[in-house]
Amino acid sequence: MRILFIGDIIGRPGRSIVKSRLTEFKNKEHIDFTIANAENLASGFGVTRKTLDELFHSGVDFCTSGNHIWDRKEVLQFIDDEPRLIRPANYPRSVPGHGWTVTETEDYRIGIMNLSGRVFMEPLDNPFLIFDEIIDDVRSKTSIILLDFHAEATSEKIAFGYYVDGRVSAMVGTHTHVQTADECILPGGTAYITDVGMTGGHDSVIGVHKEPIISRFLSMTPSKFAPAEEDLRISYVIIDVDPSTGKAQSITRGQIKNGK
Repeated sequence: MRILFIGDIIGRPGRSIVKSRLTEFKNKEHIDFTIANAENLASGFGVTRKTLDELFHSGVDFCTSGNHIWDRKEVLQFIDDEPRLIRPANYPRSVPGHGWTVTETEDYRIGIMNLSGRVFMEPLDNPFLIFDEIIDDVRSKTSIILLDFHAEATSEKIAFGYYVDGRVSAMVGTHTHVQTADECILPGGTAYITDVGMTGGHDSVIGVHKEPIISRFLSMTPSKFAPAEEDLRISYVIIDVDPSTGKAQSITRGQIKNGK
């Protein structure tokens, strides 16, 4: 099974390049299933019904998220009933939505999990322990499992990769918006990358216009942030998984630029 994972999509610019380039790329690379981190879809913060539907119409099959999932309160109206969107599983159990699911394609069944780190992040439940609580249930339904670990600290991501090695097909890091160059297959057969990167304007500071960010660092006063529109790119990884074992055979990172 060939899985395409797209890094954090930032606002309208990110959605626009996905809309214009994704279908052609999927056909070229013979992608079976496409997942994207969607927590920044709506003007860079949160998710709305309209922006989520736009992403699905552009060819994305499923969406993970992270700490910005609640920035648009509208999401509370539909996250319980939207089977193609999950939030981190280590939020309290009373929180709307689901932290993992198993979905089917024409040929495969795939488990998708979402967890949030805690270093420099919100103090959610321990992701290591929550993973242990749910992984057996997921593995009882399918051997093909992808985990989006939404975290800030590279040390926490790397440690988590080794912790889940051999128990999921792939662990991809999200949240920092900077693509790392450490993609690999871990000893137990799990594909790993510390961060997939972001989808949107790369002539920016992690997806937003540079000037307000620099101004804030200089003055320490609030500035209004907006998604950048220059140098649009899709940051991604492609993961090949052996359906019979659930182990990854390869992981390839890349970026799709406008016109290339």
